[in-house]
Amino acid sequence: MVGFEVDSHLQWSQWQLLDSILPTGGFAHSYGLEASIQTRIVTGPEDLKLYVIHVLDNIGSLLLPFVHNAHKSLDFESWSKLDRWLEATMTNEISRKASTSQGSALLRVATSVFAEVPHLKQLRDIALSSSGAISFHHAPIFGLLCGILGFDACFSQRAYMFMAMRDVLSASTRLNLIGPLGAAKLQHQIAPIAEQMVMKWMDRPIEEACQTIPLLDTVQGCHAYLFSRLFCS
Repeated sequence: MVGFEVDSHLQWSQWQLLDSILPTGGFAHSYGLEASIQTRIVTGPEDLKLYVIHVLDNIGSLLLPFVHNAHKSLDFESWSKLDRWLEATMTNEISRKASTSQGSALLRVATSVFAEVPHLKQLRDIALSSSGAISFHHAPIFGLLCGILGFDACFSQRAYMFMAMRDVLSASTRLNLIGPLGAAKLQHQIAPIAEQMVMKWMDRPIEEACQTIPLLDTVQGCHAYLFSRLFCS
């Protein structure tokens, strides 16, 4: 019975972490979808499914290794090394700013919400006193948070991919590319492919982090040059 209560408590925390009500700023970013629409790479709902799959492949190949290794690196020194490594790896200024803004927001929110975990506040205080040496990238902070809260590595990496899929599809509805019902149906259709992506890129060392669809990264880098834009990235 005690074990059941522990598992139930973890599930409530997992659901909260994935809930869109958590104010981490994820819905301010389209993962390059807005720029892809304006550059005519994505012209309608028929292109959206392939776009989301490519985004997930990119995220799995580049960011899941950082989520996974941060999940195992619960001390400040190891985590900060991952943060610096990702800062050097991300060459796209738009995606780098999106990553740091979401990561900073996630750490700030998690410190407040999960106040019963003093380790979170300690890490945040150490990071803030590091004189700008920490960039607060989202992937290593998410992995660190999942590890501290006791979530297993599989959940951590699968959840990260789910949030990316959710955010891209949410952006597609606000850009009037697809309706809410269509987005929900598309999410269900993509779910098996997303699971394949998770299994493909799960538990990789950061030395294997890479971009598989560089065109999307290039287009996202053009986001700041759009004449009008709804999203930050």
